[in-house]
Amino acid sequence: MKKFFVALCLVALLAACDDDDSSSVAPNGEPSSSSVISGSDPKSSSAEGQGSLSSSSAGFDWNLPKEAYLNPEIKYDTIIDSRDGKVYRTVKLGDQVWMAENLDYADSSKTPSLKGRSWCFRNEPRNCELAGRLYTWAAAIDSVRLATDTENPQTCGDASGKNCKISGTIQGLCPDGWHLPSEMEWDTLFVTVGGGEKAGKILKSQKGWDRNRNGTDDFGFSALPAGRYNFNEKSFHWDGSYAEFWSSTQSDDAGAYSIYLERRDNVLVEYNDFDGFGHSVRCLKD
Repeated sequence: MKKFFVALCLVALLAACDDDDSSSVAPNGEPSSSSVISGSDPKSSSAEGQGSLSSSSAGFDWNLPKEAYLNPEIKYDTIIDSRDGKVYRTVKLGDQVWMAENLDYADSSKTPSLKGRSWCFRNEPRNCELAGRLYTWAAAIDSVRLATDTENPQTCGDASGKNCKISGTIQGLCPDGWHLPSEMEWDTLFVTVGGGEKAGKILKSQKGWDRNRNGTDDFGFSALPAGRYNFNEKSFHWDGSYAEFWSSTQSDDAGAYSIYLERRDNVLVEYNDFDGFGHSVRCLKD
């Protein structure tokens, strides 16, 4: 399936040139080894890399409640995270059931993997209430639990850069009965909503994207442009412009695959990112 989507890359790259942001670098400021689902490499103009674009009148408004970014025509189900009592809306897409909101779990006393590895955007707690937390990959996979697993201990996601291959489903930070989706499970979602060349627009929220580059949110997934945390610079970037989600799949060079949506193009990119960056987490039902 990936080979099919890669063939679409050149078309989307040409389309991206119509936007005045087409001169770009990879999100981490370095070339990334990208597996393109549809569209251009995960890139940004240098101006975007300097900070938030949410000042746009059509961009992301952190003062709105999270309900404002959901699709009012969708009938959502809900779950309660027994760890902290937080309620999340969920939505069924094909044979999968996804959270329709970003995860906002933060108890580092119960989950030591979180210590120093998760943030609210701009360190504002109310921003977590709207868009969830930004997690490193080590936090997202709950690396401490993996390392102390008596049956199959694995040192994934640690600062040493050790590589390991996670096999099967891992719960990660997700509530009981839910798990961190693998790269393949993300691919299944893209196929369900019509393919990678369509999925970007269909999965993006109906508001909050800079320059009115909003999505249709046909299925209620409501991907928010919640930005990212740059661990190297200790800074937050790109709210209103980018939505990035971790998968549970590690790459060959000790990075991890993340899913990337941007305001410039209605496309999806699956790429290998530095596992120290802070991205959003969406959980998938077991």
